[in-house]
Amino acid sequence: MKSSLALLTLSLTAFAPASAIGQVRSDAARAPDQQDEQIEFSADSIDYDFENDLVTAEGNVILNRDGYKLRADQVLWNRKTGAVVAEGNIKSVSPDGDVAYGDRIELTDSLRDGAVDNLLLVLEDGSRLAARRSERYADGTLALDNAAYTACAVVTEDGCPKNPSWQIKAVKVIYDPVKKRVNYKGARIEIFGLPVIPLPGLSHPVSDENRSGLLVPDVKFDTVNGVGLTVPYYFSLAPNQDATVTTQVFTNVAPLVSGTFRNLDQKGAFRLTGYATYGSRIPTGTLQAAVNAEKDFRGYFETSGRFRLNDKWTLSQSARIVSDRTFLRRYDISDDDSLRSTINVERISNSSYFSLAGWAFQTLRVNDPQNRVPVALPVMDYRKRFDDPILGGRLEVQANTLAIGRSEGQDTQRAFGLARWDMRKLTNWGQEITLTGLVRGDVYHSDDNALNETAIYRGETGWQKRAIATAAIDVKWPLIGEAFGGTQTITPRFQIVATPGLANLSVPNEDSRAVDLEDTNLFSLNRFPGYDRYEDNVRATYGVEWEINRPNLQVNTIVGQSYRLENNNNIVPEGTGLSDRFSDIVGRTNIRFKDIVKFTHRFRLDKDNLAVRRNEIDATVGSNSTYAQIGYLRLNRNIGQGLEDLRDREEVRVGGRFQIDGYWSVFGSAIIDLTDSTEDPISQSDGFTPVRHRLGVAYDDGCLSMGVTWRYDYEDTGDARRGSTFLFRLALRNLGV
Repeated sequence: MKSSLALLTLSLTAFAPASAIGQVRSDAARAPDQQDEQIEFSADSIDYDFENDLVTAEGNVILNRDGYKLRADQVLWNRKTGAVVAEGNIKSVSPDGDVAYGDRIELTDSLRDGAVDNLLLVLEDGSRLAARRSERYADGTLALDNAAYTACAVVTEDGCPKNPSWQIKAVKVIYDPVKKRVNYKGARIEIFGLPVIPLPGLSHPVSDENRSGLLVPDVKFDTVNGVGLTVPYYFSLAPNQDATVTTQVFTNVAPLVSGTFRNLDQKGAFRLTGYATYGSRIPTGTLQAAVNAEKDFRGYFETSGRFRLNDKWTLSQSARIVSDRTFLRRYDISDDDSLRSTINVERISNSSYFSLAGWAFQTLRVNDPQNRVPVALPVMDYRKRFDDPILGGRLEVQANTLAIGRSEGQDTQRAFGLARWDMRKLTNWGQEITLTGLVRGDVYHSDDNALNETAIYRGETGWQKRAIATAAIDVKWPLIGEAFGGTQTITPRFQIVATPGLANLSVPNEDSRAVDLEDTNLFSLNRFPGYDRYEDNVRATYGVEWEINRPNLQVNTIVGQSYRLENNNNIVPEGTGLSDRFSDIVGRTNIRFKDIVKFTHRFRLDKDNLAVRRNEIDATVGSNSTYAQIGYLRLNRNIGQGLEDLRDREEVRVGGRFQIDGYWSVFGSAIIDLTDSTEDPISQSDGFTPVRHRLGVAYDDGCLSMGVTWRYDYEDTGDARRGSTFLFRLALRNLGV
């Protein structure tokens, strides 16, 4: 991006009768001589003072050369001294779209050096540089005295002038049009006209190209680390590579250093991130560090990437490793309770899918031994869909293998092959009938089964095999008509699924533990979430879906239940809604009114007494700028303590934002644990235990974003302590490096 001031000066370098063609309106005279380098100009009038050797062009003077355009009220050229002066409403436009405004410009006889009074330089991206006086040197560098820079608009939407939200003022500003960079001396940031932050040595680019430099710092305070100042520095390594190194300094603990490297090329992209510090930590389960605790390295490493090897093959990877269980929470990096690392090779075509992957996990939960956490390697999955119909239906085959190992615990290997056939037909009366046939063969091998603390998950040691055959028919009958000023659809649905009895408990259960009946799996062939458990016996599932569509209003609801010929409590615990002949009743309701109301309710009712076993609500009321949200979840399944994957809980989440005016808003949120001992006997909640509260105020006008957020965490885990955190955020458009 070039400086318009430099272009303004360049536009006058050829302004001489000996080297220009003058074009004037109506009866204006033409310059007598022409050379190879020419500049075209027009004016209301041109006067030549032969006695003083002075050329004067007046009245809407316009000069054009090589795509650069200059306008002024008057241009004077003194042929004796070589001085060229343009005055009055000067405007220069470059081919890049930069616009420079000024009151007066003076050029020396070299026609390359000069000065401008009251300069306003509007760059292509809308940012502005203004100065009382500026000077351009022979190398193109501009020096601006008592200058100001801003990327904010200086007029309202109605065209009225206004002060920018923020600006940088400096005693002197040096602009290099070759490097496209602005350097300041004696700079300070003013926000709403108030000097806020002094910035000695500030420098930043004025182009779309990435440039190295400091980013805007962040300030934070929390009760554990104290006041923290975050200072990031950005490195532009190449057009497709960059890095950011961040130093965080705290008043209560040692500094924290982090870095991120990013790369993008034709094959894909990857990112590396690392955090490091040196200090002692509070072990989980205690309240304070030992008096003579040794300091040690603490850190976190993360990488992710995806590479497209060709049109069908891709390679993706991610890794997350942390030095201890509380580091991420202590420094407010993440609230995750486990970290996942994976590598995956995939092949995707129009009719097939292949994946070869590996998975590893690091637990951050208290009292969860790492040596019991599984590593899955390899995990292979292949699927093929045949486009040509077979017996009127579509055939899909699948092959899958999995190997899970633990340093202390049960090891499991699994392989299966599957074929599924589906045929969908529409009758003359509008019924949609789907016939499904499925066959599958499984082979398992497991060791150290006795180390699995949950008996129904163990399976039998050694080699085991299992054969599965399923036949199903699914019938839908949509009934559509006008009702309530809109279109109404009532869709009864009925399904029969038949599977011969299986020895499910003879094989291990690694991926089908968190089973729960809900609307999303009510009509599935297998209501278990994974492959290790499969529903057998004969069952019938029935339900109805109702939908109404009106202008600005959509309502959709579904309710259903299933019945099986025999109980299924050998593999499904009591309380999951699937163990008896009649299942629990499940349903879902979605309501949307314009973009103002969004409401979703899911439920599960006990088949015997209609007690609420699952009650889940998510609602949002308001616009994008002002809204209120509430989320509520209650799982009351009465499942024993031995199944950690199926623990009951009750929780409420509330949040909202209120837009005070066009720029200012307040926001807040809260999470409260409502679980008590009657719902979860091992829960430490007393029925009303706050988890986290958040409250803040923000300003955003598209040019300046700033805010203050207060957060309070109520949980103690090692040195991730309960207490307040204050975050001060400031973001300036176009200013960061």
